[in-house]
Amino acid sequence: MSKSAALYDRALNLMPGGCSRNTVLRKPHPLYAAKGFGCRVTDVDGISRLDFANNMASLIHGHAHPTITEAVTRQLSLGTAFTLATEAELEYAEHLLGRNPDFEQIRFVNSGTEAVMSCLKAARAYTGRPKIAKVEGAYHGLYDYAEVSQTASPANWGERSRPASVPVASGTPKSALDDVVIIPFNDLPTALEILTEHQDEIACILVDLLPHRVGLMPADDEFIQGLRTWCDQHAALLVFDEVITFRGNIGGAQQNYSAVPDLTAMGKMIGGGFPVGALAGRQEVMQVMNPLSSQMKFPHSGTFSANPVTMIAGKTAMELYDTQAVKRLNAMNASLMEQINQAISQADIPACVSGGGSMFRIHLKPELPSNYRETYSGAEETRIRGLLLDHMFDNGIMMINTCSGTLSTAMDQNELDQFCDVLLQGFIKIKPQLDNPGKEYPHV
Repeated sequence: MSKSAALYDRALNLMPGGCSRNTVLRKPHPLYAAKGFGCRVTDVDGISRLDFANNMASLIHGHAHPTITEAVTRQLSLGTAFTLATEAELEYAEHLLGRNPDFEQIRFVNSGTEAVMSCLKAARAYTGRPKIAKVEGAYHGLYDYAEVSQTASPANWGERSRPASVPVASGTPKSALDDVVIIPFNDLPTALEILTEHQDEIACILVDLLPHRVGLMPADDEFIQGLRTWCDQHAALLVFDEVITFRGNIGGAQQNYSAVPDLTAMGKMIGGGFPVGALAGRQEVMQVMNPLSSQMKFPHSGTFSANPVTMIAGKTAMELYDTQAVKRLNAMNASLMEQINQAISQADIPACVSGGGSMFRIHLKPELPSNYRETYSGAEETRIRGLLLDHMFDNGIMMINTCSGTLSTAMDQNELDQFCDVLLQGFIKIKPQLDNPGKEYPHV
């Protein structure tokens, strides 16, 4: 029995499913990390793999970056959390606000889920309205209102012209579903028609500019600008979820668009490898959280919010992720997507690749999907994708389970070439199944 198998046997008695996050599970058992450095992770059985998952896009510099490690180690010797404010919070706030001129004020929280939740609560407090609107299929974390429709399927997603509000967790109150308005991605006329039916009730529109679950296709500028105009006309707020996409530009992917949001949720990479979240935006809106104001409408706190370890790690990581680093990583991703397309052509399989910034996603479809419904995978496609992911993993490449990947600054062309060499062989391996879906191939 491997060390990972033995650890999982222990874990099954301790936690539901033997884990605290479902994304680590794989058959016959999850593997357990022993260490990571740069763009490689070594498991407890001594096997090293290239990391294109980067802890679900949260590590922009890979693992154990020496500069971040040194800064955090210094802070650890001084304390990890206090019932006092720290200068580290101010310095990091100044840094993040300085990256985007449209960020007027900021507050720190402990996760992307919490950042999105806080944005929605702030929007409700500011507008006095109950409903939020979001894109069908988009993932925004665990909050009841933010997670609606992210696992919708043909059996329950309703008409395209009126997508249903579909729960994720059993027991989600109908009242929560009734307060979430679902709009299609990159279909402005239909979205506006749906929104206008609820125009006096919508507090905000929540949108991800490169939504992973929807298919990792960039939002059209026309779509985002249309949502901005609608919000202005109907006194609603526009909220961007940049928990993943903030890596796309020095001040977030929003700097690639003509519209400016009222609030932005951030997380993942801004923690420098530690749990983090933040919300930033217009001062007038952020004032609903101001405890010194007679207009405070959203009391907000958190035991570990803005703890100095995260603040130090995050600021160090973001200082390293300067304009030059952003441009280099985005150019690498564009090059990698070209190499993936070459592998698709060479293997002659019905596949395509989407993405933006420093992220990509491989679809086992002949044409790029344009929304969640076109991205959705049936049982057979999901099975074949699993074969491809297993091939990648067994040959030393870690990916996200949607066949997606993210780059880190620890990578260079050698890692991209290695990835594509393994991917090409994987394409060749699954080609018979794509050509004859449903047929059993014992050797695969």
